[in-house]
This record gives sequence, C-alpha cells and structure tokens, in this order.
Amino acid sequence: MGKRNVGSMMKSISLALLVVALCFGPSCKKQDPTPAPAPQQSTTQTPAQTDAPSTAAQVADAVTEKATEVAAAAKEEVKAAVEEIKEAVKPAGDMAPLEIKLPKPMFVGTPQDTRVPNLRKPTGKARPPFLAPEGTVNLAKDKTIKASDEMPIIGEISYITDGDKEAADGSYVELAPLVQHITVDLGKTSEIHAIVLWHYHKQPRVYMDVVVQLSNDPDFIKDVKTVFNNDDDNSAGMGVGTDRPYVETNEGKLFDLLSQGSPKGRYVRFYSNGNTSNDLNHYIEVEVYGKPVE
Repeated sequence: MGKRNVGSMMKSISLALLVVALCFGPSCKKQDPTPAPAPQQSTTQTPAQTDAPSTAAQVADAVTEKATEVAAAAKEEVKAAVEEIKEAVKPAGDMAPLEIKLPKPMFVGTPQDTRVPNLRKPTGKARPPFLAPEGTVNLAKDKTIKASDEMPIIGEISYITDGDKEAADGSYVELAPLVQHITVDLGKTSEIHAIVLWHYHKQPRVYMDVVVQLSNDPDFIKDVKTVFNNDDDNSAGMGVGTDRPYVETNEGKLFDLLSQGSPKGRYVRFYSNGNTSNDLNHYIEVEVYGKPVE
C-alpha cells in the first residue's frame, strides 16, 4: 500500500515537472532578450574632426588671396601695356590745324584737254584742315633756294619762298623745259610734318613727274628720302612712283609727311618735267612745315 502511494507521487511530480517545462520552455525561446543600452556617443571630437572645417576655410582664404594678387598683377600689366601703346602713338605735343593762307582761286573745274592716266581730279570742296603738333611753323619762309636752271626764263628764284602765292604775273618763276628741280635750304636739319607746293595755277593744268625728296646732303647723293613721286615711267630718272598726278589749284598740293613719321632733313628738293600745256616748269611758292631738330 505504501509502495503504491510513493510510486503515484513520483509520477505526479514527474508529470508536474513536464508540464512546467512545456509551459516555460517555449515562452523563454519566443521572448526577446532585453535590449542592451545603446552606447552613448562621445561629445569629444578627434583631432582630424576638429581641424577639418578650419583647414577648409584657410584653404579658401588662401585661394581668394592668391586670386586677388594675380588679378591685381594682371591689371597692372594691362595698364602698363595700354600706357606704352598710348606713348607710342602719342604725337609730339598737342595737335593744332596749320594756318595755310591761300591765294584767290583763278579757275574752277578739271582741264578739258588732259589725258593723264590715274589723274586725281579736284573735289570741288575745300581741303580739310591739316593737324600738326603745336609749334609747327613754315621753315622755308625767305630761306635760300637754288634751281637746276640758274637763269630762269621768267622771274627770280627767290620768289619761291617769298610768301606770294598768287598766280598773277610777277609772282611765279618759269624754268627751262624737260626735267628741272629746285632745292630749299632750311638752314638746319628739321623734323618735317607737311609740305605745300604751288605750281602755276592760273589755268587748269597738270605738272608731270613731280618728285619731292629730303636729304641732309646738299647734292642729294646720299641720305635721300623720297616722300612723293608720281612719275609712272621713270622718265625723270628718280625711280617709278606710285603717287597720282593732280590738277593745280589755288590750294596747292599738300604732302602729308606726318603720316610718314615726320622724316628729318635740311634740304628739300622738288622735280618736275613740263606740264599738260607746255614743256616748261613753273613754281610759285613752297612752304615746309616742321620744327628744327634740337
């Protein structure tokens, strides 16, 4: 009786343990473990993290400073280049129009009996003022003058620099036929900006083989510069020129030497070889505008 009761108790205890195991085992497997507390982030930054923003700002400032220096240097270089160009093209002093007094006109129009190739005809308009450096004067006034024809047919050689530009009788010089020349001595080497030449302008005519030269040699053997030449076939022996022949008027012919760099010379020589009316050579006045070389 006792043994039977003990066995029954053991079975009951075993069954109870089995039930407990069945109840608590699955629940233990399904229950999530308590999450471990997340580690707190440290508020202390590493040296690399601390210096990064500061280094980037320093680099940006350095780049900006360098760019400013380069831009300033470039600006100065451009400014210097501009000033150099201005100085290169700057005329000698301020510019002013030449005061060229003209004689009264004697005719209007173009010669009707002229067959001159490449002729520059009168425009019928007044010549625009010629601008030259201030202080420019007529260096030829009353200066010594010589001619290849020492015995003019009409007039005196001194007429050519006396200031009288009229085409009336007693105002011009008539030289022999064929190639002739006159030479003005300015007295000293000068910088020449412009020359104005008056041949006979009482009638509409064209003078042939007009050549203008400068030199410091009175014989024009060396140091010769040709500033105008309309001799298209070298009949005057000064070389073939490319300038155009022109009709004589009361304005005379202005030769722009300023655009040629204002060449220097003491002597100015003028050639001609007859005209469309006859074979003679005529001169009324010559003006040479410039400044003596100091």
